[in-house]
Amino acid sequence: MPRIELVTAIAAPIGKVFDLSRNIDVHQQSQARNQEKAIAGRTSGLIEEGEEVTWEAIHFGVRQRLTSRIVAMERPAHFRDSMVAGAFKRFDHDHFLNRFQATAP
Repeated sequence: MPRIELVTAIAAPIGKVFDLSRNIDVHQQSQARNQEKAIAGRTSGLIEEGEEVTWEAIHFGVRQRLTSRIVAMERPAHFRDSMVAGAFKRFDHDHFLNRFQATAP
């Protein structure tokens, strides 16, 4: 199974980053170039474990719909959203947030 890993360092409290990572409104703003919108389920605010959101967006020139559910949440370290309907056979998206101390060179 293919795996994509993206690591981003953010200088902010882990709880704040956790909440921004599951904020529907923030996600829509960040994906405005793809016209991504929440059209069903939780459509604004913070998505919680057990809730679903259906996204509609244009990716690769094609309008797509994807419904995902938050299937696991351990605040503030991790949450997983899993596709329940959409273009792929399976799509799981894990969000891991780690506290670490940057060191000066």
